[in-house]
Amino acid sequence: MLQMLFSRCSYRWASTFRADAFIPLFLILVFLGACSKQTPPARLPLELPVVNVIQRDQAIKIEMVGQTLGSSDIPIRARVDGFLESIAFHEGGNVKKGDLLYSIDDVPFQAGVIEAQGYLAEALTTLANAKSNLDRIRPLAEINAMSQMELDSAEAMHKAAMGAVQAANAQLDQAKIQLGYCRIYSPIDGLIGISRVEVGEYVGGPGSEALNFVSQVDPIRVRFSIDEQSYLRIARHAIAMRANGKREGSHNRKDLELALILSDGSVFDGSGHIVTTNAAIDPKTGTFTLEADFPNPDGLVIAGQYARIRANTAVRKDALLVPQRSLVEQQGLFSLFVVDAGGKVERRNVSVGAKINRLQIITEGLQPGERVVLEGVQKLKNGMTIQPTVTDFEERAAAPSRKTANGNSSNSKAPKA
Repeated sequence: MLQMLFSRCSYRWASTFRADAFIPLFLILVFLGACSKQTPPARLPLELPVVNVIQRDQAIKIEMVGQTLGSSDIPIRARVDGFLESIAFHEGGNVKKGDLLYSIDDVPFQAGVIEAQGYLAEALTTLANAKSNLDRIRPLAEINAMSQMELDSAEAMHKAAMGAVQAANAQLDQAKIQLGYCRIYSPIDGLIGISRVEVGEYVGGPGSEALNFVSQVDPIRVRFSIDEQSYLRIARHAIAMRANGKREGSHNRKDLELALILSDGSVFDGSGHIVTTNAAIDPKTGTFTLEADFPNPDGLVIAGQYARIRANTAVRKDALLVPQRSLVEQQGLFSLFVVDAGGKVERRNVSVGAKINRLQIITEGLQPGERVVLEGVQKLKNGMTIQPTVTDFEERAAAPSRKTANGNSSNSKAPKA
């Protein structure tokens, strides 16, 4: 019994001791932890590049994809069949109108000429006999020594002989023409391609393909298609330009000038003009086909190349432009971040116009003289304060580097618009 009382007293004393000791220890730890915390440094504003809104008179351009053609592309075909005897040109070179291109074995056609000459000689002999017989019968019939029937028969034989001579002459001409077709000449000045046949092959005949093509590349022609809206823009612009030209005088009449952009991005020297158009918009595709000619004296552009056609359709006065990468697009709606003098950003919805190189025309939502964030727009929220850094922006992409003769690379920047 005494042992039990002693144990209970010992337990209560130990519990009281531990609780009383723990409370001051906890307070000391909390105090030390609070003292160890330091106030964090003030956070610096985000530094982002900004650009000034560009304001200028801007030409509105449209670009269309097209394919180059020769202003004349003439297939070279064999008009008679036979074995190819010779090729008289350098493949891929220039030829002149009337230059000999191909020769076909003409022995069978020479025989045809000789045969036609024989028919002609026979017809001429028959005609001579018929004329002699008519000349003998006519005076006798006048004195009734020969009957009228015999005279009519002699005249008919003479006319038939004359017709036979005409037919023989036509047959001889046809044989000579067929013989002439054994020599194939260039119909135009131009560039001739790789021959599709070799010497010794049998060419011509029904359904035969072209032996080659001669393409006139100066001027070079480009065929391209545009949608209905682009057609209306081009047509209105061309009509306005021609009307202005007529007011200035017929000798100053103007046409829509086109620029040719090659596949490497370079702009071809010299402007082009539309030379022909389709009669109507294709209802299946909704496109309108046009063809334009460009001067090509050096023969740089050849048929079959893909290129782009650029045309100025209007000039927008005092247009506002910003870099395309400043814009944020969501479900077809555009916005950007405008920065005020204190660095505070404002997200603003805008309406966009045409693209000009790497710039975008802003039609609504922006004022002249404002600044917009160029990069890092995904980090921004409306009302944030940033540290703006005004930077320059290249309107055109830099030209790709190319290797020089000594193996070093060089970069050339395209001029600004």
